Amino acid sequence: MKKIFKLALACLICGLLIASSQAQDSGSKIRVLIVTGGHDFEQPEFFKTFNSIEGITCKSVAHPHAHEQLKAAAAKDWDVLLLYDMHQEITEEAKADFLARINEGKGLLVMHHAIASYQAWGDYQQIIGAHYYLAKTNLNGIDKARSAYKHGVDIPIKIANTTHPVTQGMTDYVIHDETYKWFDVYDGSEVLLRSPEPESSPIVAWARTYQKSRIVYLQSGHDHLAWDNPNFKKFVTQSIKWVARKN
Repeated sequence: MKKIFKLALACLICGLLIASSQAQDSGSKIRVLIVTGGHDFEQPEFFKTFNSIEGITCKSVAHPHAHEQLKAAAAKDWDVLLLYDMHQEITEEAKADFLARINEGKGLLVMHHAIASYQAWGDYQQIIGAHYYLAKTNLNGIDKARSAYKHGVDIPIKIANTTHPVTQGMTDYVIHDETYKWFDVYDGSEVLLRSPEPESSPIVAWARTYQKSRIVYLQSGHDHLAWDNPNFKKFVTQSIKWVARKN
């Protein structure tokens, strides 16, 4: 009977230790909230890519429910906001919640078509450091052409800053992806990636700070041909760590 009791006690202790270890591992991971909606994409392949990144845990939300996750109570459950949406409608309340999270220092990674979200909200462009034009626009008396894109381009990527934590250990590479061009990149950003491809903007990725938040924008990421590129995954992984202040 004593042997059975000791065995049961040992199993209980072992179970508690494992549970404690799992809780610690989960607690040490960067919690990423992925926002989608407004643009089609290969969902299974996309989420497979992000679920395979070590050191992070992901949950996703799609519009029209995404703005609920910007409220203070919901935001306690995530460290980094990853925008992969292309959404326009936003209430004054949601704007205030978004700005509050940025002022708190939540990390922000903006990917690919999310550069074109919230066209009518100037603060969004200031936060992400760019303005992509979905239509010909006159901005402060200056005519802006509609921004352009092209699918299926082999894009040469040059590392513009080899010492930044986001690009640490990376070398020049080629990625098969969609290009964007004719958009404005604002002052105050640190250029991380460039490209000589004429169908692309010469600036492909940058890092910046806004209020207390660290922000990275990456032009890449149209489909699995980009997501499967190991350089894409390395850049995204190191971006998440940097905006979360983990490197």
